[in-house]
Amino acid sequence: MTPIRLLVVDDHNLFRRGLIALLAQDRRLSIAGEAADAGEAQRMASRLQPDVILLDNHLPGVSGIHAISSLKAVAPQARVVMLTISENEEDLAAGLRAGADGYLLKTIDTDELANSIARIWEGDSVVSPEMISKLVSLLRATPGQLSAVDQVQASAAARPGIADDDPIHSLSPREGEILRLIAHGASNKLIGRELDIAETTVKIHVQHILRKLDLSNRVHAAVYATERGWT
Repeated sequence: MTPIRLLVVDDHNLFRRGLIALLAQDRRLSIAGEAADAGEAQRMASRLQPDVILLDNHLPGVSGIHAISSLKAVAPQARVVMLTISENEEDLAAGLRAGADGYLLKTIDTDELANSIARIWEGDSVVSPEMISKLVSLLRATPGQLSAVDQVQASAAARPGIADDDPIHSLSPREGEILRLIAHGASNKLIGRELDIAETTVKIHVQHILRKLDLSNRVHAAVYATERGWT
């Protein structure tokens, strides 16, 4: 497999260099470049055309969230992942609204970070499990303001229970189990271990779930399930 090319953007030199050293040990990943601020990140992204950009939010000058659109403009194929200390749900919502493909906390361990990068490059949107409940709470509090967060389908929050015609009823028992685990932030590998099935089988089930529920990624599925009490 061709390694996923990363651009690491963080203004703390010690953290950035340590992160690069750790991620470089994973054969799935290669470090294309690094940057300490949004301007340098934009220049590097334009020149290097990385696959994935790991982006801190607290950068000098322009914040990471405000840099997302310019980064995607110069490297349109790149997936942008916020890697931050902020557990603020408004930062999470703003990042997703701005086009981030993932929102991960810096407390994540290295293996899980590498796995999350791989999932994001494959097309998933990944949010740290600690942030899923905060995203759901924010959607419940201000649903109209958050429709731009990839148009997450959470309209059922306004009414009790699950409507009879809700497409969630079309899921098979196995798909229902997998959806519950997705809502708890489990990766395909962890779901496979929990249910004693192959990871490739999990991927097929996830694709079926997303198609049946008319959702575009795992984050949507997690929010969808949590809003309906499917946890």
